[in-house]
Amino acid sequence: MVEKVITLDNVSLIDFLGVENHNIKEVAAAFPMSKIISRGNEIRIKGTTPEISRISDILDSLMEHYQRYGKVTHENVQSYLSNGGFTTSGSTPPVPPNDNEVLVYGTRGVVVRAKTDNQKRLVEAAEKYDLVFAVGPAGTGKTYTAVAIAVRALKNKEVKKIIITRPAVEAGENLGFLPGDLKEKIDPYLRPIYDALDDMIPAEKLKFYTENRIIEIAPLAYMRGRTLNNAFILLDEAQNTTPMQMKMFLTRMGPTSKAIITGDRSQIDLPNKQKSGLVESVEILKNIKGISFVELDGRDVVRHRLVREIITAYEDAGQ
Repeated sequence: MVEKVITLDNVSLIDFLGVENHNIKEVAAAFPMSKIISRGNEIRIKGTTPEISRISDILDSLMEHYQRYGKVTHENVQSYLSNGGFTTSGSTPPVPPNDNEVLVYGTRGVVVRAKTDNQKRLVEAAEKYDLVFAVGPAGTGKTYTAVAIAVRALKNKEVKKIIITRPAVEAGENLGFLPGDLKEKIDPYLRPIYDALDDMIPAEKLKFYTENRIIEIAPLAYMRGRTLNNAFILLDEAQNTTPMQMKMFLTRMGPTSKAIITGDRSQIDLPNKQKSGLVESVEILKNIKGISFVELDGRDVVRHRLVREIITAYEDAGQ
């Protein structure tokens, strides 16, 4: 009898092991001559060398499945057991219909995909271009889709980190009057980013990513002086950048970076007479090859049906 210990790092244990470790118990039941024990984030296997090798192959395949889809189900375990582990057989796991349209298999069964034609154009543009501008009104899924594209790139190991930033401009409020230190003041302002990430990455893994700066979420001012290599960079609420801030951000890109800039021309919160860096940059950069501009509109609104009508009413009123 030999023993092997497998450590599960950066994994939501309940999503991988199942409720009350049911997934691992299924694997153990398939190999009655071996002993498989799961404690915390460790799986301990005792058995003969050939059986341990087969069990390891199946667990490796289940881990690859988890990394792709964010969860392992009873049906997944049965499929991998019946095939002896896809890693060694060369087979491919069963996937849902239209799998190529799925951006991320998120948490709590969330499947994130582009839902409208312009969102699909945004996904296609991000695949072809290193710099993409996505401009449109509230509710069109600009930020959510951009975050999903970045998370997919990280999961596919196309980049080593994600950096998400926003200009710290208040929508009619003053951050200085909010209680707490700078992080406590800024975090609520960045809440939409955290909400999107919560949908796409298990809590334990997201905590690991943020603590180890694999995912950074910070005000735009923190980007000054940095060169961002091998990263997917998102600039959200870009309509609230000044021209100098926009130029600063655009010149942070390293040779192996990709960036998506999202914004809404109708929600500029800058002081009067201050020109928006987003508006200016779209005009200045429109003829540069290698930059894509995607326009979203009321047809892309994926929030409550009234949001589309509200946007149309404001547009009709010239607001």
